[in-house]
Amino acid sequence: MRGLVGIMIWAIAFVVVAVVMCAACVLALFGITVVQMSRAEVIERDGLIPGTRAPAWSLADSSGDVHRSPPNKPLHLVVFTDHSLSSFPSVADGLRDLAEKEPELEIVVLLRGPNDLAEPVLRLLGLSEIPVLTGSPGLYGRYNVRVTPFAMFVDSDGRVRGSSLVNHDWQIAKLRRIAGIPVPIPEARPAIRFWRRGSRVQVTG
Repeated sequence: MRGLVGIMIWAIAFVVVAVVMCAACVLALFGITVVQMSRAEVIERDGLIPGTRAPAWSLADSSGDVHRSPPNKPLHLVVFTDHSLSSFPSVADGLRDLAEKEPELEIVVLLRGPNDLAEPVLRLLGLSEIPVLTGSPGLYGRYNVRVTPFAMFVDSDGRVRGSSLVNHDWQIAKLRRIAGIPVPIPEARPAIRFWRRGSRVQVTG
């Protein structure tokens, strides 16, 4: 009887150790993935390349006013952030300065999802005039934005004029200057031509 109990104890101990080791492996793999995704060279690839088309959308702010992309104005600035913008006071200073210098420029904050703290925090930061729009993880994905605060200028043709992760006011100012420079439209992929039984067929890539 004692021998059977001993075997059962060893079996249970073995199972527990195996489960702990499996969990440790999973956590280690997850940690490696997070580190890889947060590397500087990976973050630098966030956002859309200038000249490419930005997603089209129509969203209402808390006042019911509808905002669109592409914008009706020549240019607008989409700021990807939430209440955590309070951790980047310099970015708030840059946005406030830009809004004061260019009142005709439309600036909107696009959230990743519903967030009741975003607007109160923006008011405390002196950005109460900037509309807050509720987006979605899918929309963020279409913009290729993972890390915030992120800023992207889009023109009335729906073309990205500048995009970057921003942590300081000077980055906002620099991005605005970049947005004023015309960007080349990426060339369409060349057509692929081949012959099929004596007749030429053209396929656009």
